Amino acid sequence: MSARPKVLVVLGTRPEAVKLAPVVRALRAAGDAAVRVCATAQHREMLDLMLADFGLRPDVDLDLMRAGQDLNAFAARAFERLGRVLRRERPDLVVVQGDTTTALIGALAAFHERVPVAHVEAGLRTGDFANPFPEELNRTLIDEAAVLRFAPTPRAARNLGPGRRGQSVLVVGNTVLDALCWALARRRPVRDPRLRRALAAAAPGDPVVLATAHRRESFGPALRGLYRAFGRLVDAHPRLHLLVPVHLNPEVRSAARALGRRPRVHVLPPLGYLDAAAALSRARFVMTDSGGLQEEAAFLGKPALVLRKVTERPEGVRAGVALVAGVDERRVFALASRLLDDAALYRRMARPVSVYGDGRAAERIARAIRVRLGLARTLPRAFRPNSP
Repeated sequence: MSARPKVLVVLGTRPEAVKLAPVVRALRAAGDAAVRVCATAQHREMLDLMLADFGLRPDVDLDLMRAGQDLNAFAARAFERLGRVLRRERPDLVVVQGDTTTALIGALAAFHERVPVAHVEAGLRTGDFANPFPEELNRTLIDEAAVLRFAPTPRAARNLGPGRRGQSVLVVGNTVLDALCWALARRRPVRDPRLRRALAAAAPGDPVVLATAHRRESFGPALRGLYRAFGRLVDAHPRLHLLVPVHLNPEVRSAARALGRRPRVHVLPPLGYLDAAAALSRARFVMTDSGGLQEEAAFLGKPALVLRKVTERPEGVRAGVALVAGVDERRVFALASRLLDDAALYRRMARPVSVYGDGRAAERIARAIRVRLGLARTLPRAFRPNSP
């Protein structure tokens, strides 16, 4: 091992940038390891938006995104290029996050080069490789390759089991809440002009709902039905304003056309993280198939309707602050209407809970990495949620 150990952080998508920026910041603040960031740019525009908000500049930018790319073609390009990066950089540890193709290929390429892997957000499971697709298989394989497995919750740690020789598990919380705390503390005015106009259009007493839907397993009729449900909800509630950031994927953009040009439906581009935090802060509740948004909503006391058949984040459901709504148009419309009309149900669900983290996950991860590299002696205390 070199006198100053090197950590290579591999990322390529919006959520990876959000959830790894606090880790990069914490490792660099310690000052005793060389931290390098490698971007695959799996999602070029959305990644750049996040990196700019966090003031994070890749040391290596592979710029691999291609128009109309499929996962296999992207994975092949990433595998070959990341192999070259690893042989040139010769890191002592590779850090990946979550369950993207970038994370999977980063972990496998590191494994082939005999470089230890740390997995941030380890242990999430639905038990169904089709939901979410392909993420459920990706994260399972990454956890097999990783030697450091940073589970966000005790349940995620239990999913991992004892592991093989040389693997370790530490419950740290989810780093998305570190990012959220950082963003809210900055109190920066909203920058996106469309979001600014949307927030100004809603009177102080008007309900505002944040809605996102983009999962690959929902592409086709189910996704179009979700967007129709969003439109029906606005039609049925004359004061409701709907904030709908739309993913750049052509399938999602096509489905979003079902919203039409309703005056209180605010179709938005992908938002920078600081603007996204502002939108969440104003929302009465969220409807989403995003994993990170489920965690952020629970932390801020915003009820969540989960637009999936099953969630790998059941802690919010068990705590009573989230409901799995599925992807059926009628059911989603009915549950969202209940949350708007049933004050007692809303009060029961609108409670901040720290089941996913406390804003200190990156600090724990950085400490554990430094122990692995021989730069610190004692591991941090594990995160303990405040409710089941």
